Amino acid sequence: MTPGLPHTAGAAGAGVGTAAAPPLLGTYDVVVVGSGAAGMTAALTAAKAGLSCIVVEKAATFGGSAARSGAGIWLPNNSVILAAGVPDTPAKAATYLAAVVGDDVPADRRKAFLDHGPAMLSFVMANSPLRFRWMEGYSDYYPELPGGLAQGRSIEPDQLDGNILGAELARLNPSYMTVPAGMVVFSADYKWLVLSAVSAKGLAVATECLARGTKAALLGQKPLTMGQSLAAGLRAGLRAAGVPVWLDTPLTDLYGENGAVTGAVVTRDGAPGLLRARRGVIIGSGGFEHNAAMRERYQKQPIGTAWTVGARENTGDGIRAGERAGAALGLMDDAWWGPAIPLPGQPYFCLAERTLPGGLLVNAAGARFVNEAAPYGDVVHTMYDRDTPTAPHIPAWLVVDQNYRNRYLFKDVAPTFVFPDAWYDSGAVHKAWTLDALAASIRVPAAALRTTVDRFNSAARNGDDTDFGRGDSAYDHYYTDPAIGPNSCLAPLWLAPYYAFRIVPGDLGTKGGLLTDARARVLRPDGSVIPGLYAAGNASAAVMGRSYAGAGSTIGPAMTFGYIAARHAAGLS
Repeated sequence: MTPGLPHTAGAAGAGVGTAAAPPLLGTYDVVVVGSGAAGMTAALTAAKAGLSCIVVEKAATFGGSAARSGAGIWLPNNSVILAAGVPDTPAKAATYLAAVVGDDVPADRRKAFLDHGPAMLSFVMANSPLRFRWMEGYSDYYPELPGGLAQGRSIEPDQLDGNILGAELARLNPSYMTVPAGMVVFSADYKWLVLSAVSAKGLAVATECLARGTKAALLGQKPLTMGQSLAAGLRAGLRAAGVPVWLDTPLTDLYGENGAVTGAVVTRDGAPGLLRARRGVIIGSGGFEHNAAMRERYQKQPIGTAWTVGARENTGDGIRAGERAGAALGLMDDAWWGPAIPLPGQPYFCLAERTLPGGLLVNAAGARFVNEAAPYGDVVHTMYDRDTPTAPHIPAWLVVDQNYRNRYLFKDVAPTFVFPDAWYDSGAVHKAWTLDALAASIRVPAAALRTTVDRFNSAARNGDDTDFGRGDSAYDHYYTDPAIGPNSCLAPLWLAPYYAFRIVPGDLGTKGGLLTDARARVLRPDGSVIPGLYAAGNASAAVMGRSYAGAGSTIGPAMTFGYIAARHAAGLS
């Protein structure tokens, strides 16, 4: 038995246990743990390379966090964006990613992502019903950096008919946000739907979404977009390739022999069993966002499991199994952060709401502290970096006025419509007819809040945020109102009543996990490879490091490193 590598069920570390292996459930070339974007891409790749493969999934549904998401995919130089005329090149992409990520991630891992990403996408399109659309205008998150593109590199899945899955469609993990009944909505539509009450284009997009829904209904289709389309399309590819997907089958440990990982111990029908893997085990089981003990151990306070929108089954099982096998971990203190409102039932991850003109973020002192339109991860990093007992920034407050509410969709509440009473009862939203009364309600100094709003209003009228540069980047203008000038990011607050939304550090999932190399092989702390063990997606330390290159910087690398892992297991790279 190799120190640190379990070779039987329950043998979690050096010198632990030598009991017999659990009953054998099957032997495959590759065992994939997790049915999200990383895991299903890996399994599809393995199957098409001629390997026998199985996917095991802890949840009763497939798709993981990818199915819940908007399914943006950041993937430079792919065939979809090049066909659309996006002026990307490998050199531009490499320069940009190096500028965004810095020294946090080795250059060979960044290169592997950029080199294999386009081939991965072409492979997926050739071996599944998935097709993709360019998210035109969704800027890279730092377009002013060398190699950045203001029109963006992100793509999303095209519409898919869920009927292709038959009864299996019922096992698709639901979306985080429900699309309005009768409509077919793409991620790229969202920015315009928010503006549909005040923008001719917004109204036209809403009409188009309704027309798509009507057409699908007349054809008897079950239209899927965003993460639902991505997960369903990958699952359809696996069905066609004959890859079994076992739901309700959590990983409990890794199995090792002669220093290599040679299988996975899972719970199947309530009992432990062993799945042997001739070529390797690929961990694609997601992050640890719903594991309170791990978040307490690795991440800054305040933190918990109530502010994430990641799949609830993501409790770090694959990460912990890998660690028991001797794996090194990286980026465990970080996550795919974003400002969130802790609404009853589940948090709401804010995209457009904090960026639209007529709103500003303040801390407990009633002062602005950040460019509200900055990339969402940066906003939360700033909240944590500046949060102290004497100067709290968690929670922060998004302050808007009735003019803002009269113009823009907020979550799924139409302009001028009242918010649910439960939002107010929970303390997530406050409303008052004066700024002083609002300040009292959220317990910030009234004079400071008035001064902050006055200064913000002056900047809005001038169109120049000299304090935080809101509107200086092309990215800042994506979720804004083109009808507002001179700066579409800025509008004064002037119409009572006023609203304040409680803002906490939400996330799409954690971004730390098993440390891997450019071939997605899991590494030990000394840099050596654990033979037979691979990781991709949020179970691995992100190739994006502590930053976020553009919309889909989670899913693009997850799929790519799942593809890389399977190809290496097949001896193709």
